[in-house]
Amino acid sequence: MTALPGTTGRRRIYLMRHGHVDYFGPEIRAAGGDPKVVPLTPLGQEQAKAAGQALSHVALDRAVCSGVPRTRQTAEYVLAAQQGKAPSLEVVGDLVEIHGGSFGEVKSRAELAARMAYHFDMAGEPGATMLDGGEVFAEALERSVSAVKKLLAEPGWHTMLITAHEGINRLVLGWAATGCSIERALTAVRSFEQDPACINVLDFDMVPAADGSIGTEIERALIKSVNVTPYNYVKHGMNLTSLESIFNIEAR
Repeated sequence: MTALPGTTGRRRIYLMRHGHVDYFGPEIRAAGGDPKVVPLTPLGQEQAKAAGQALSHVALDRAVCSGVPRTRQTAEYVLAAQQGKAPSLEVVGDLVEIHGGSFGEVKSRAELAARMAYHFDMAGEPGATMLDGGEVFAEALERSVSAVKKLLAEPGWHTMLITAHEGINRLVLGWAATGCSIERALTAVRSFEQDPACINVLDFDMVPAADGSIGTEIERALIKSVNVTPYNYVKHGMNLTSLESIFNIEAR
């Protein structure tokens, strides 16, 4: 099994969120409000380039994104900055953002942000969904974690870039922080802020499958870094949450 240098079975994932987007931009309006079409803004492009520079010396074996424009573009900026040969970008659809439901009638960005501000806090409640009629948090957790576990089980790599979304990253971080527990992961989701184009570093110790079958399983997860923003490492002036910043309202 390929492992990080100096280890016997450790693999590393650089888990990123896409750069800044405008969910009120012309592209999304033209698509009838479908967030899957929204691209990076110029600010988001600069954030992604900064992440690319920070990771430029890291030799990536594989690179994965969720496939929508904002994650694909972010990953492409990172890969373009690689000092060595960059891997081809792969798409894993199960890492796409948690499917949202209806906001209901909203009249301003401030009103929309107020509805969303504490939405992740309820992720651990039975049957909780991403807005009314949206995807059940527990089901989004299952598909995203299953995707990560499948990638970890595949041979031939020890360092991977995954470019995904705020909600998905929160779910994966909650899972890693609770001992890779599906049952407890949702209780930790509320604590993981994910700023645009942030980098999380997750290590996974892989061991031979306990049942003697071919393959490996996760022994433990180690969270090395969370929500690192290379364009502003110490978060100076970043006093808003990600959602408050997106909707351009003052923190309450």
